Amino acid sequence: MKTVKYFIAAIVMIAFGITASAQTSKTQSTLKTETFKVWGNCDMCKDRIETAMTEAGVSKANWDVKTKMLTVTFDPSKTNVDALDKKLASVGHDTEKYKADDNAYNGLPACCKYKRDK
Repeated sequence: MKTVKYFIAAIVMIAFGITASAQTSKTQSTLKTETFKVWGNCDMCKDRIETAMTEAGVSKANWDVKTKMLTVTFDPSKTNVDALDKKLASVGHDTEKYKADDNAYNGLPACCKYKRDK
């Protein structure tokens, strides 16, 4: 009788494990990764840019100070690159699609003020 109980318990645990694994794979497969240019200069910019992306619903963000390239991973059913570009512009950072308004740009610390195209 004990053996039967252990056998049933093992089957139930395996079933839950398979279900959890399938859900994780489904979630990961629906995520999208994009890379695009964001202007900035320093580690303060990096923090601001990555924080803005987290606030915009991105699950992972990494901005490279040297290349100015931002790589983001997000759920496309919740946000898109256009919305992310707009969020970055709102915190003072130009992207290839959107230029930050002058008030947002001028609010950046001096070390964060990158050269802008006129």
